[in-house]
Amino acid sequence: MSALRAGLGRVARGAGDVPARAHAFTGFLIVGAVVVTIVGLLWPATIPTDDPLPPAARFGIACGVMALAQLASLRLRIGSGRLSVTWGEAALIIGLYVAPSGWLAAATFAGAFAAWLLLAVFAKLRTPIEVVHIAASQTVAVAAAVTVACRLSDPIGAPLTPPLAGALVLGALTYLLVGALLAVVFLRLVHGVPVFATLLRALRDKMLMVVGNVLVGLAVVAMVDSDPRWLLLLPPVLWLLHQTYGQRLRAADERRAWEEFAGATSALKKLDEDEVATAGVAGALRLLVAERVDLDVIRMDGGWRRYHGDADGGGGAADLDERPATEGDESTLVRELTVRGQLVGQIRVALPRPTLPSARDEFALRSFGDTLAVALHDAVTHRAWALLRERSSYDAVHDRTTGLLDRTAVVAQGDAALRRLGRDHPIALLVVDIKQFRTVNDTLGHAAGDELLAATAARMNTLTGPGELLGRLGGDQFALLLAGPERMTTSRALDRAAEMVEAVATPTEVQSIQLAVEASAGVVVAAAGSANVAELLRRADIALRYAKQDGGANTACYDPSRDESSTDQLTLLAELREALEAEDQLVLALQPAVDLTTGAPTGVEALIRWRHPRRGVLKPGDFVRAAEESDLLGAFTLYVIDRALRVAADVAAHGMDVPIAVNLSAHNLLDQHLPNAVAELLRQHGVGPERLVLEITETVVMSDQEIIDEVLAGLRNLGVRIALDDFGTGYSSLAFLARVPVDEVKVDRSFVMRMAESPQAAAIVRFTIGLGQELGLRVVAEGVETAAQRAALENLGCAAAQGYHFFKPMPADKIVAVLSQLTDSARAKVFPLRADGSA
Repeated sequence: MSALRAGLGRVARGAGDVPARAHAFTGFLIVGAVVVTIVGLLWPATIPTDDPLPPAARFGIACGVMALAQLASLRLRIGSGRLSVTWGEAALIIGLYVAPSGWLAAATFAGAFAAWLLLAVFAKLRTPIEVVHIAASQTVAVAAAVTVACRLSDPIGAPLTPPLAGALVLGALTYLLVGALLAVVFLRLVHGVPVFATLLRALRDKMLMVVGNVLVGLAVVAMVDSDPRWLLLLPPVLWLLHQTYGQRLRAADERRAWEEFAGATSALKKLDEDEVATAGVAGALRLLVAERVDLDVIRMDGGWRRYHGDADGGGGAADLDERPATEGDESTLVRELTVRGQLVGQIRVALPRPTLPSARDEFALRSFGDTLAVALHDAVTHRAWALLRERSSYDAVHDRTTGLLDRTAVVAQGDAALRRLGRDHPIALLVVDIKQFRTVNDTLGHAAGDELLAATAARMNTLTGPGELLGRLGGDQFALLLAGPERMTTSRALDRAAEMVEAVATPTEVQSIQLAVEASAGVVVAAAGSANVAELLRRADIALRYAKQDGGANTACYDPSRDESSTDQLTLLAELREALEAEDQLVLALQPAVDLTTGAPTGVEALIRWRHPRRGVLKPGDFVRAAEESDLLGAFTLYVIDRALRVAADVAAHGMDVPIAVNLSAHNLLDQHLPNAVAELLRQHGVGPERLVLEITETVVMSDQEIIDEVLAGLRNLGVRIALDDFGTGYSSLAFLARVPVDEVKVDRSFVMRMAESPQAAAIVRFTIGLGQELGLRVVAEGVETAAQRAALENLGCAAAQGYHFFKPMPADKIVAVLSQLTDSARAKVFPLRADGSA
């Protein structure tokens, strides 16, 4: 009895799906079957002389026995394949007894072909190519078995003796081995299964049934030889064996199915979505012996990703734009994968045609699909948590506004970078600060400030090379660590700092507003092993402080000799607070401006000096910036205005109509209480508002500054004059003039001092003077130091000027005398080329 699966597994697919080598193997079998059939028929037949049966009858009996062995086979559905348990071994033994051995090949081919053809026509169990393949493989196996059996004995019509029985048993085993080997080789060519392991498994599973088949065949021979009537007892025995075989096969298949299910579900115990999906496809292919499996998984973004595999081992993954279809043809199983009502995917299993899904297939897919859905849900959840942890880890060391490393990460990663270098390897650290960033936040809001920071960071990031570390320290400060293998020098570090400052100063569009800011940079160059990053940041911050104080330099390098004094800046604000309460520390130095035509005084500018009891005389650059960045700015500004109005009252008491000018910080213009405070000081000193000039500068470009406009409008409503200082140095001076009405424009000293050698500077001065005349503004030139400059300004039509050529800043107790002298000289029409009285 043959207990081999047809093809040992899957139902044969369409001809176009079977590899060419499998077709060649089928052709080889057919040729082999034809050859052994012809050889067998031509081989001399040995028939007993007293045989009552004619030769044709014996051949017919042999054909019938072979056909019945196939027709009476046990046909089971195993997975998506079919298993046929035939009585081939019993039929072989009976055939050897009733017909000449040479005829059995032909009888097998004819009987097997007829039987499977009937099954193909009425039961649709096989395709025509499969019928021929099965008949040919059975014929070749029978021919091998007959050769082995006849080597030992001639079975036809002989009484059953032990030698004959042994020959028949060996023939049956040969039939089993050859048939199994042919089937496994075919499986190898079609599906790539391992030959030896598959053959051993098939023989182990079928050996008990083969033993039963051999015993049935020997029993039939013995009955026929003794008394054919004993054959009447055979049908119940055969039926019982048939049921036993079926039960055993079902149990074995059930065991294998559970083993496959356990293995397939165990393979899903992963936390990676791709690995789970791949294992799910492979498990469904094995569990349902499927032709193709498509697994569609919902991505985290709501889209779909398809994982697919087929029987030949091909597969992969691809993204889908739409949700896949939920229906299939009659050979396809479709199941949605859900976890607690939440859809996580869909699986489609295509069975080999013409196999139809059974209840068992549906149950297996439902059970496996539920396990797969949970595994996919867990994998997606794990991935989401992993992304969240990764994001949290990223946010822990990165600044959310700019995406750069934060201060802690700069210090930690910077220290690690320094440790990788030699102790004497020179490195550099830059700290870049955006000037007047607080003004942007206060006027446009924090959202605009964040947008400016992000744009600044992006620009600086484009200038950062390999081995360099860029981060945001907080507020408006950035740090750049130059700790690459290239040795850093002071000049190169300053060049990089200037490059960064220039990049920051490039105009940027923020909330549809063209905005430009200036920046300063502090630089420290040191050996990698001489200090950690925290210390380098401290030194760079000191250098940054001096970069802000050194006029237009914008960059400064750390100087150890200034470190101690820089540390003393921590106490400067406390000392300034005390100076505001004293009467003799903060004093005014006054510098007159004169009419270039008459020489009469046109105004006085009030400059502050600090007679510090320990530090000596400090100029505004030494302490004004510190005041601007503190809460003392308002009190400090009102202090200066108060002292200036005292002078203005004294000048007015001497009958001179000369206004006094006070510089305002950009931060002062954000104080809505400033107009009322100025009005109160004017009232206290009894000074008319026209005698006070407030000088403002524009270094931050903004188109919508409601607070600044309101404060300036309040001051003008008082009657106070407004002067625009340092004209020409900002990005939007002309726009500012168009928006805010001013009384006076002061030409910046940098243009006046370069008039003689720079045509561009001279053109700017000429343009400013002409613009002032067109707008009806008084134009004052600053920084006049030579007679040639004075003459050139007078020729251009400039109204007034101030500078060392006329007067240096002088103490307040001398200003009345100097103004009186100028007034008297103007009345006498005597214009002094140089006046002195400065202090």
